[in-house]
Amino acid sequence: MATLVLLLVLFWFEPVVSQAHDNDANAFIGTFCGRNPVTSLPNFIKNRNTTFDDLRMQLLSKRVLYARAQALNAGDPVFAAIQCRKYLSVDECVACFDAGVSKLINCTVANGYIIFDNCFLRYEDFAEFYNDPYFLMDGNGLQFFLCDNKSASQPATFNQVVDGLLSDIRDATPKTSNLYVASTRQIISQNATVFATAQCIENITQTICQNCMKSAYEKLSKCPPSMQGQFSDMACFARYSDTRFFNDNQTTDIANVLKGHSSKPVAIVGAAIGGVVLCFLILVLWLVYRLRKKSKKIKQVDLNGAVHYNYNELKLATKNFSQENILGKGGYGEVFKAVLEDKKVVAVKKLQVQHATVKEEFENEVKLISNIQHRNLLRLLGWSSEGSNLLLVLEYMHNGSLDRFLWGPKKGTLNWNQRYEIIFGIARGLAHLHDEYHVKIVHRDIKSNNILLGDDFRPKIADFGLARFHPEGQSHVSTAFVGTLGYTAPEYALHGILSEKVDTYSFGIVVLEIISGRRSAEVKSSRSSVCCLLEDAWEMYENTKHINVIDETLKLNEYEQEHVVNIIVIALLCTQSPASERPTMSETKYHLLPVISHHPPAMASPRLLTDPSSLASFTIIPVNRLHKTLAKPSLKPYTKPPPIRSVLRYNRKPKLAVTTPRVVVITSGKGGIG
Repeated sequence: MATLVLLLVLFWFEPVVSQAHDNDANAFIGTFCGRNPVTSLPNFIKNRNTTFDDLRMQLLSKRVLYARAQALNAGDPVFAAIQCRKYLSVDECVACFDAGVSKLINCTVANGYIIFDNCFLRYEDFAEFYNDPYFLMDGNGLQFFLCDNKSASQPATFNQVVDGLLSDIRDATPKTSNLYVASTRQIISQNATVFATAQCIENITQTICQNCMKSAYEKLSKCPPSMQGQFSDMACFARYSDTRFFNDNQTTDIANVLKGHSSKPVAIVGAAIGGVVLCFLILVLWLVYRLRKKSKKIKQVDLNGAVHYNYNELKLATKNFSQENILGKGGYGEVFKAVLEDKKVVAVKKLQVQHATVKEEFENEVKLISNIQHRNLLRLLGWSSEGSNLLLVLEYMHNGSLDRFLWGPKKGTLNWNQRYEIIFGIARGLAHLHDEYHVKIVHRDIKSNNILLGDDFRPKIADFGLARFHPEGQSHVSTAFVGTLGYTAPEYALHGILSEKVDTYSFGIVVLEIISGRRSAEVKSSRSSVCCLLEDAWEMYENTKHINVIDETLKLNEYEQEHVVNIIVIALLCTQSPASERPTMSETKYHLLPVISHHPPAMASPRLLTDPSSLASFTIIPVNRLHKTLAKPSLKPYTKPPPIRSVLRYNRKPKLAVTTPRVVVITSGKGGIG
């Protein structure tokens, strides 16, 4: 009996001696400061500090190893997350977090992340990365792969054991409830143990975790006979070592997780055979059921995960496309609010098949949207194509389209800060289409009701049905006019000359609408010679009165007022004729950035398209009053730091060389896909 008690005591205390691990080292792996600009550095730093403080408080007060926080005050939103390895103590986690913060505070851009052995810290200006770490990645992200330079004494045996262990944690990690596995393998011939762990970021899908673990295995399986190896990605972390770095009570029962990789096959042969038969019967019944249901969600295709939906499922989700669910109408169809079986709210765009080109437009839109991901571009979630029923499943934007807030039922509810964020977001989305995507894409139908707003009023450009690929090396292409009059550049409406500068022109019109709260075709002036908002803005600009363009519902302080005046100038820059005088959208985005001192170019007044009718009948009217050279109005420089997002300081008064414009009066017209 005494011997038994002694053995129990030795068994109880032995692990304490042998389980020292090296977590105190917390080796730095890598860091990355992104490229997303901030609009106001003080606001951004304040918000980032708030999120970091919140994260640290959660770790300590809740005694957790994962936390996330956000700060949205005064613009420049910051969303942040910290995740520590499951085998750490909370104190070790907090120490790693503090080390990460000390390095990340040197980043002065809107996104950044850092990876250590013990933790991962990331912040962004959007929240989607919580559930999808690869969403809108700035650059290619971080992927680190490291093999130790110390090799095993018996490589063949070591390699076999390590490969088997890595293979098991690759398969088991996505199947666990917390996406975490820690396990060991004995190497009998070497009297040694291999320790391995893998962990995916919390809240991600099993598929994302599985794909990341496949990458981890592919990299780490090349390490042996190195005694240690580790892999770090945006979505997961994996590591093996011949040195203990977690305790025995932190291991995972991989055999149970894998369900079938048991070490006692003889004892379960009967159960296994019975299980196989049962699974076969279940499979047959399931196949029969699926055939009868005609598979509601048919498949995932190679379109960035967009789902092919069954038409009847979407019909049910929209209450048979009822009028009470309608969100909007356009030239090619209607958009409905839909609630899917999993209670997810989406928007379903139903295209009306009236001519052969609609099918082509549908395929065009599916191909385009499914492969474009950007925070300011609407995401495609799925589609359905059964006969003449062509449907797109899109993100649902709770605040609807921008025009509702400019002259619709919510007119006057947007403050200047929100309007500026919308302007900058549209510019960023168009710059991505023109210059950052692997092919240049011209949207061709930028207008206020094609700008959708989310809960945080972040704008997303919608309706890619008219988008057109632009061949590299060509300044423009010739094509039939498709778009919406009042927003369309003259060279495109009149001559079919299409370039990315067509979108720049439309952007300028939308900016004027955002600032004025007026429709592009609305005439506020009492002068019969003024045809529309654009001409009104130019005329007020020529007379140094463009401050009158500003929406009367905006309550602006001195600095905000000057800021708006400068944005009006940028909008007019975008509407110049000829198209070569307009800035690119990347240049426009640069002009909109915070506190930039530069000399704007002389501006050329546009040709103006007014809309009483159609493109079939044009009357060319020379505007003699613009036959002169005008001096650009002086913009008073700031004498103290302004409490706003962006200021353009013009250091001189450039001469505004105005070419003789033409006003094209159209007797009737209708365009656009709505």
